[in-house]
Amino acid sequence: MSGFDVDLIVAGGGPVGLAAAIEARLAGLSVVVAEPRSGDIDKACGEGLMPGALPRLQRLGVEPAGMPLRGVSYRTPGRHADHRFASASGEGRGVRRTELHAALHARAVALGVAFDETKVGSISQDAASVTAAGTRARWLFGCDGLHSTVRREIGVELPASRRGRRFGVRQHFQVAPWSDLIEVHWSGDVEAYVTPVAPDTVGIALLGRRGIDFARALAGIRELAFLLDAEPASTLRGAGPLRQRTSRRHRGRVLLVGDASGYVDAITGEGLRLGFAQAQAAVAAVVHGRPGGYEQDWMSITRDFRVLTSGLVAAARSPLRPAIVPLAAALPRVYGGVVERLAR
Repeated sequence: MSGFDVDLIVAGGGPVGLAAAIEARLAGLSVVVAEPRSGDIDKACGEGLMPGALPRLQRLGVEPAGMPLRGVSYRTPGRHADHRFASASGEGRGVRRTELHAALHARAVALGVAFDETKVGSISQDAASVTAAGTRARWLFGCDGLHSTVRREIGVELPASRRGRRFGVRQHFQVAPWSDLIEVHWSGDVEAYVTPVAPDTVGIALLGRRGIDFARALAGIRELAFLLDAEPASTLRGAGPLRQRTSRRHRGRVLLVGDASGYVDAITGEGLRLGFAQAQAAVAAVVHGRPGGYEQDWMSITRDFRVLTSGLVAAARSPLRPAIVPLAAALPRVYGGVVERLAR
């Protein structure tokens, strides 16, 4: 490895960055993760791992503790549409983000991944190497999330429309889970995702326009208003705007993975499954010396997500919004087919 400090720099030490680092070590690459945050990293998200995410974690040697998720329930006052995952899909798992991060971090450490508490800022590259955060490497993966610095540095970020921007907020409550389904409560202006993450804890994530008043929104959902009297199990956290666009996912010796590579919305809950699949594809691309092939792989991995999520978000913003749950209940095979396709 003459002239190089390491084979791969991973910018960002969240779950997708750690998964990419583990993939790279399993492929025989030396890796440093550049992440300025210490400890178990938390994030405002739904915390539901869809069935397709668990086998990807298991092949990395990671098995985070959590609660079984056996389907999805769309709910509105007086109506609900339930779909239980097909046996071929398996079950998902509700996992606290800090628990997932700890499990991935421990596996990365055990495999010899190095860590640098530095944020990747400026990036320079030539035909043979890329340098960032004082380290010269063969490759760099931008896994630094929705507001990716790497994405901006390599000049592939596209301006996002300010119209219809969506945000998320999340908090946990000390309440025993009452269902093994991911509940999605559709109110007039937010979707509320209920995810069991421990025998005594549920997480509530709200998606909607900027400035969501968490308590007010929760009070307006009849089935969930009781949680306002429960003991909080975490502080309120927010994220967004969710929509991020890129012109491409690869430039030179830099590849974008996870939310940094572009994101539609959290409405279908499969961000981590996609991120883990992208991490595997990115490592395969650089190991085989075909980084340009990652673009096609990325398009294939994200195709269903981009099409179905964009359609659902458009419906959620339109006059069709009140009809989403009644239609799901009236067309169970269609609703179930969409859930299954996204779950895998």
